[in-house]
Amino acid sequence: MFMGEYRHSLDDKGRLFIPSKFREGLGASFVVTRGLDRCLFAYPRSEWSLLEQKLKSLPFTRADARAFTRFFFSGAIEAELDKQGRISLPAHLRQYASLEKECVVIGVSNRVEIWSKENWESYFASSEQSFNEIAEKLVDFNVEL
Repeated sequence: MFMGEYRHSLDDKGRLFIPSKFREGLGASFVVTRGLDRCLFAYPRSEWSLLEQKLKSLPFTRADARAFTRFFFSGAIEAELDKQGRISLPAHLRQYASLEKECVVIGVSNRVEIWSKENWESYFASSEQSFNEIAEKLVDFNVEL
C-alpha cells in the first residue's frame, strides 16, 4: 500500500526522484500514465495488469469507454529506476501534469501520484473545504473496531 506525501524537484533532464518507500512497492519497472485531475499515475505491474483487465472489459461500442481507454493507454510509459532512484518522465507527461521543477509525490493506496507543486496545492486547498462532506457521503467511520 502506498501512502504519504513527498516533495522533490524535477532535474533539467526531466528526471524525478521516487521516494524509497514507493520504490519498494513499485518495483524496478512500473507504468506511469496520465492520471485524473492533471497529475500522473504510477502503477506497479500487478496493479496495472488488474486495471488493464478492467478497462478491456468495457464495451468498445461506447464512445466514452473508447475515449477513456485511449486517453489512459496512449500516455502510458514503462518507467525504470536508475541507480539514484529516479525515473525519466517524457515531455508529453510533464506537459500534461504541468511538471516544471517542484513536484509532489503522494501515495494513494494502490498507486503513486505525481503532481506539480502548484496543482497539488490548488487541488488540496479546494478539496479540503469539502473533505468532511465527501467523507460523510462515501465513508462509514462508525465501524466497530
